[in-house]
This record gives sequence, C-alpha cells and structure tokens, in this order.
Amino acid sequence: MPVVVESPLPPGVRQIRLVRPVQRFIRTEAAGGIVLLINAVIALVWVNSPWSDSYHDLFEHHLAFDLGFFAVDKPVHFWINDAAMVIFFFVVGMEIKREMVVGELASVRRMMVPTAAALGGMVVPVLIFFLLVTASDSREGWAIPMATDIAFAVGVLVLVGPRIPTGLKVLLLAMAIVDDLGAIAVIAVFYTDQINLEALGIVIGLLALIYALNRFGMWYIPVYFVIGGFAWMAMLESGVHTTIVGVLLGLMTPWRSWHRAEDFPAIAEPALERLRPHADESEAHLDREERVQALLAIAEVGQKAVSPLDRLEHSLQRPVAFVVVPFFALANAGVELSMDTLGDVFSSGLTWGVSLGLLIGKPIGVTLGVWVAVKAGARLPLGVTWTQVVGMSLLGGIGFTVSLFVAELSFDSEALLTDAKVGILLASAVAGTLGYAMLRVATRPGRD
Repeated sequence: MPVVVESPLPPGVRQIRLVRPVQRFIRTEAAGGIVLLINAVIALVWVNSPWSDSYHDLFEHHLAFDLGFFAVDKPVHFWINDAAMVIFFFVVGMEIKREMVVGELASVRRMMVPTAAALGGMVVPVLIFFLLVTASDSREGWAIPMATDIAFAVGVLVLVGPRIPTGLKVLLLAMAIVDDLGAIAVIAVFYTDQINLEALGIVIGLLALIYALNRFGMWYIPVYFVIGGFAWMAMLESGVHTTIVGVLLGLMTPWRSWHRAEDFPAIAEPALERLRPHADESEAHLDREERVQALLAIAEVGQKAVSPLDRLEHSLQRPVAFVVVPFFALANAGVELSMDTLGDVFSSGLTWGVSLGLLIGKPIGVTLGVWVAVKAGARLPLGVTWTQVVGMSLLGGIGFTVSLFVAELSFDSEALLTDAKVGILLASAVAGTLGYAMLRVATRPGRD
C-alpha cells in the first residue's frame, strides 16, 4: 500500500500551494459572479413578466427518483436546493479544508484577523436583526444576514481593478469561508427538524466507511460519489439538512498526495525513457501497446502527485460557479414586485431587519472584529489599509446565495419569504455599490 508523504512542505512550496489556488478561485468566482447576477436579473424579470406562470410551472414541476428501496417525488426547486446545492457545499467543505491545512486558517496567527472579522460580521447583523424584528414568526430568519456571498464580493473586487492588494483578496476569501462555516453550523443546529436516529446512524456508518477507504488508500473517486449518494439519501430521511453531508464529505477529502510534485520527474523517468527514441533504434522502437502502457504509467504518476482535494476542487469549481449556483439564483431570486407587494414589503420589520443587518451590521461587525484582532497583536495583511478594510466590510453585506438559502429554510409562508428575499436583494445591491465606490477611492493612484 502506498505511503502518504507526511514531511513538512518547504516554505516556497507552501506559498505556491496557497497563492495558486486562491488566484484560480478568485478568477472563477469573479466570472461566476457575473453569471450569477445575470440569472438573478432573469429571475426577477421573468417572474414579473406576463410569462410568470411558466416560471412557477418550471420550478414546481415534479421529478421522481425511485430505486425501489428509496423514492423521492419532489419539485425541480427541491432538486436544485437540496440536491444540486449539496455539490456547492461539498466544494465549500473542500475550501474550508484547504484553508485550514495550507491557507489563511492554518495557524492561529494567520487566522486571527479573518476569524475575528467573520465572527463580528455574524454577531452584529444578528443583533441588529433582533432589534428590528419583533414578530415571533419573522424571527425564524435571524440567521439570514450572517452570510457573505463570495462570488459577488470577489467579483466586485475584480471590477475595482488590479490595484487591490492580494492580501485584501485573501482576507475577504478567508473571512467568507469562516462565514460559510458559521452558516453551516447554524443550518445543522437550528434548521433541523425531528431527527430520525436510524437514518442518521446510516449516515455516520457511510461516512465511517469513506474514512476507512481513505485510510486504506482507495483513490477511485466514483466509489466515493456512489457512497456519498447513499449518504445523501440517508441524510434526507434523517431530518438534518442534506447540504451538511456535502460539507462533511468535503472536509474528509484527502489534501495530501501520494508523492510530492517535485518527485514526479524522478518517478516518471523510467516511463519517459521508454518513450525516447535512441540513436541505435528506429523512431518506431515501441509498438502502439507499449507506448500506451508507458503513457498510462506517466499519467498514473501524475495523478498521484495531485491530491484528491486539489483534483476535485479544480474539476468542480467551474460547474458549481457556472451551473449550480446560477441555477440556484434563477430558482430562488424570483420575487414578485407588484405595487401592493412593495408596499407590504417596505413596511415589514423582517425586510428591514434583513437588509440593515447586512448593510449596517456586516460593515460594523467586520471592521470591529478586525480592529479587535489588531489590538490583540495581529497584523493587517501586507499593503492593506483601514479604508480598504471598511470597503471590504461593505462587500460582506452582499449576502446573496447563502442568505437566500437560509431564507428558504426559515419560512414556509410565501409572504415572509418575499419580505426576506427583498431585504437580501436590496442590501446586496446597495452593499456592492457602496463597497465598490469606497474601494475605488481607497485604491486610486496617489493615495497612500
């Protein structure tokens, strides 16, 4: 059985492993944010058009899935929110794992600032929400203003231009990941119905099986997807929200490779040597089968030089950013905005609790959290100013994807759901605009 490399990585390698995934992630999320915005606008226009019935018919259309021992007959909206979004949360779980082992959350010193920023950005919005929302049924949505939408926030940073310091991008990314971790914990604890212990026991057993296969060196990814599918089915029956199984699978994904990338040339050399023509041989010194075997050997060595976490994250980021999350926006951002509805919405404490929680609570909480961390001995990332921190904190008020997701979990009432969604959309639009304007000022040429 191959042995996983346990030796610590050299400093240069650690920096590369941190910077390259962050750069790739930022590029993907920025582009994905544009697609996300387009789908949100399409949803709003569609649901307020003469063809609004087709919008509701599409997402309320039932799709059935029957294996004999397990059957689900649910609308398309369910399959997007409770099935496709599991893939989104699987990627979130892997991002959290990466940040915890080689990223900004890998040491106490490095995690102080983003963690403090995230905690402040979760606590203060909830306090503002409770100050403004008094109705008991509306208070079920208290966790809605806790979240930050990474795709939109990073997209705004990219729009500001290349003068944004990399440290600010990394800080925003790390803060948003801690935000996601907090939102996941809230979903698991506070948005769980009655628990079916038998089904939950099956989930635990399947996760234990995955752990055992990892330890024994099973790297054939389709096996894990099949087991993960059964874990999703069991989680659906358990009463715990299905997205939690996606996060757990992401956190369990191995981040180490069988051998280091630096060792690839030496390990692959025998197979490479077989492919090289020698002076005393013709160019066709290998027949087709021998060439294929040599190339497959090189491919296997290359695959084992890339960890499952890196490989899966690389494979899934684009489908999630350009398919899963935009479809989620299309299915959930459709809010009917008639004059009567708007009148009711803007007189709703829930709308203002959500919008001001995001728009005021996030900037105050994030900035205060960073200030406390710095006073406790932490340092701002290189090149980051306090004005930029405030601009970044405003972007934290863009709570689109996860906020909409929590809103869907919070309310069965269509009226309350509409109030919450309008608050999310309003705050996200204003926060993005203000954050962009402040960061443009903070990074203009000639400004210290």
